[in-house]
Amino acid sequence: MKLCYQAATPDVAIADSVTAYQGPLAKTFGDLGALGYDGVELMTLNPGKLDWEEVKETAEENNLSVVLVCTGEIFGQLGLSYTHPSRSVRREAVERTKEIIDFAGYLGANVNIGRIRGQYCGELDREETYGLAQSAFAELADYAAPKKVDIALETVTIMQTNFINTLAEGAAMVDRVGRPNFRLMMDIFHLNLEEKDVYEAIRAYSSYNIHVHLADNNRRYPGQCGLDFEKILAVFKECGYDGNYCTEIFQLPSMEEAARESIRYLRPIADRVYGRSTQCGPISRNRDDSGKRSREGIQI
Repeated sequence: MKLCYQAATPDVAIADSVTAYQGPLAKTFGDLGALGYDGVELMTLNPGKLDWEEVKETAEENNLSVVLVCTGEIFGQLGLSYTHPSRSVRREAVERTKEIIDFAGYLGANVNIGRIRGQYCGELDREETYGLAQSAFAELADYAAPKKVDIALETVTIMQTNFINTLAEGAAMVDRVGRPNFRLMMDIFHLNLEEKDVYEAIRAYSSYNIHVHLADNNRRYPGQCGLDFEKILAVFKECGYDGNYCTEIFQLPSMEEAARESIRYLRPIADRVYGRSTQCGPISRNRDDSGKRSREGIQI
C-alpha cells in the first residue's frame, strides 16, 4: 500500500483549477518526499516537452514511485476527447494519450482516463458516442499492453460529464472493451456523489479496481469535511486492495498546506488499517556516506 500525491509536470499550465502540486519537479518531488509520501501520480499534458530520464531520476532521488500518469488536462486545458464530434479532435486525443502511455511505460506507471473520454452531446447520438469511446479504449489498451501499462477508467460525477458516471456504467464498459489491462479506478469524491452506498459500491466492483483517488466530500484534503476515511480504507482492505491511494484535491488553502495536512491525517489511518508502523511526521532525506538518500524523521 502506498500513499501518493498528485503532481503536475511543468508542461501543465499553472492554474487554481489544477488538483495537483505545481511547479518545478525538483521542488515538487523534494517537498512531497520530505513529507513522507511513497509515490506520485503525474498530471501531464505534453510529455514530449519533458526530459523523461530527469523525471525518473528526480523521483528516485526522493524515494518516490511514479504510480500513475493522468490525462485530465488534455481535456481540461485543450478540450480534446475521444467522443468529440470532430474526427480530427478525436484522433488528436487518442494520439496524445498514446504519448502519455509511452511516458508511463518508461516510468513503470499506469494511465488513467477521466474527462478525456468526453460526453454525450447533441451532434452525436448516444449509441455513436458509446461506440466511439469503446473503440478508443480498445485501441489504447492494445497499444499499452506490450508496454506493460494498465489503463484505469475513472467514473466521474455528472457535474463534470454526463458519460460513465457510476461504477456500474464503468464496469459495463470494461466488460464491453474486454481487454485485461483495461480496468476501473475509484475516486471517492465522485463515488460519494454518484453511488447510493459508497461502501457497497466498493465491495461490488472491487474486482475491477486498480487505483484509488482520495478527497473529502468538498474536494479538499481528507479530514476537512464529512467522509469517514478509516472506514473507506478498511473496506478497500477487506476487498483485498493493497495498491495506491492518491489524493486528488483542490490545493487549498495552499498546495504546501494541503500536502502536509493530507499525509498528517491519512498516514495514521493507513497504518492502523494496514498494520504498518505510524510515521510521526514529515521525512527529510539526507545523503549518507555512499551518496544515497536516507530518511530521518522530523516531528511536525
